[in-house]
Amino acid sequence: MWSQNFNIRLDSWSTLRLQCASMEREEAIQAINHWWFQTPWTPYHLHWDDRASWPDPWQLLSDNIYCPLARALGILYTIAIVDREDLQDAVLVDTGSDNLVLIDQEKYILNWDPSQVLNINLGPVTIRNSVTQTQIKKQIN
Repeated sequence: MWSQNFNIRLDSWSTLRLQCASMEREEAIQAINHWWFQTPWTPYHLHWDDRASWPDPWQLLSDNIYCPLARALGILYTIAIVDREDLQDAVLVDTGSDNLVLIDQEKYILNWDPSQVLNINLGPVTIRNSVTQTQIKKQIN
């Protein structure tokens, strides 16, 4: 159940990040994906054309509006802040129909399915837009 209270959401997100710092990589990836899939769904909120005005992670949690792009952005923010050596290649991509977070050259695909992140065969993927973990870290700082 997703809390309507910002302080509770913030505390839960902080706990998630602390736990993921010491988990095995795949377990951490699954925990992050699962946590963000609990958000309430909204069809449209953020858009790639407005990337310069995307909210930072704290504003994203405060706004509490989660379209598929906002959820993917939250996933990438979480990975960036956890800052694990084995997750440094995370990238948020727009395929035209989905906003996915890819890790380890598409071995792990987040924001596709709430319970599955490994061995997902998406078929050919055309990337229309992307933002890397390195780029998103600059937005956080």
